[in-house]
Amino acid sequence: MNANYKKYAAVALCLFIGFLATESLALQNQLLGRTVIGGPMVALLVSMTICNLLRTIDSDVKAGTTFVSKRFLNWGIILTGATLSFGDILGTGVKALPLVLFNIGLAFAMALLAGRKLQVTENTAVLVGGGTCICGGTAIGTLSRIIKASEEEIAFAMAAIFLFDTLAAFSYPYLADVLNLTENQFAFLGGAAINDTSSVAGAQATYGALKGLNDWNGALNVKLVRTTMLIFVALAWTVIMASRKDAHAAASRLSVIRKTFPMFILGFVVMAGLNTIGAFQFTVGGASAGKWLGKLANFLFASALAGVGFKIKFKDVFSRGIKPIALGGITWGCVAASSVLFIYLFAGYVG
Repeated sequence: MNANYKKYAAVALCLFIGFLATESLALQNQLLGRTVIGGPMVALLVSMTICNLLRTIDSDVKAGTTFVSKRFLNWGIILTGATLSFGDILGTGVKALPLVLFNIGLAFAMALLAGRKLQVTENTAVLVGGGTCICGGTAIGTLSRIIKASEEEIAFAMAAIFLFDTLAAFSYPYLADVLNLTENQFAFLGGAAINDTSSVAGAQATYGALKGLNDWNGALNVKLVRTTMLIFVALAWTVIMASRKDAHAAASRLSVIRKTFPMFILGFVVMAGLNTIGAFQFTVGGASAGKWLGKLANFLFASALAGVGFKIKFKDVFSRGIKPIALGGITWGCVAASSVLFIYLFAGYVG
């Protein structure tokens, strides 16, 4: 087969997996009544499974999957901005900002510290920390482009995030019921300590069903604050990477930052700004343009992670990858404990 055909076939396969993974959300809701695993996570699992069923993967096929994992990731990040309206973070979301900020610092500190003890790469530790404290796969995808993480490091971090994100999405609504948490307390716990947005939505729906709440979005409002923090975390790591380069080069700091700064972050900010002023409120096919762009972003993320999945073998995840998974558990546990402690120590403030 012609090399270009193999490459295009690989791209088409990633797109097909991304489409099926995105559509799996509707099937999960139909069968289980909620979303259990986000589309990008499903795509990663599917492509990893295919990769492990095949003895070898042709280099031209790898070129196609690499193209998808890098390019589609950037486009997905930009379009994600169309789903954010900074006005929506008022109320419970803003109230949770102190907890969100503390968890960001805690997650990165613990990930980097424990990562050194476990002897995982710094990039892996950064990705696990960012995925835990911000928004799972989206944060991992964004930070991976800034710190230039390898496909293997991305896949290991995603595996760690997936495992504990799924556990949290399943258990937190029932834990909140056992602990008799108020609506605001669960909003703080679910919104601040569950990684993926779809998992927060699923946990919120479960909690709402248990409590008989209709159209309640407290946890998602808190999650929106965390997602917005991705902008500032990305900027911080851009400056950190630029500073490191500056230490080894004669170029000015401004020049280094300009060369290092990922342009897709600017696209993300612009799209969020446009959405804030209502640029995507017009209706297309019965839904707002912003909603369609959000769906397209999820599809692009799922397709990109399908490409990532073709770079990793299961045996690597459970041999060399067991340390990143342990790191994910440590970081996740610290953020969860911090959130519960905050809820009880500041019960009057949380409400």
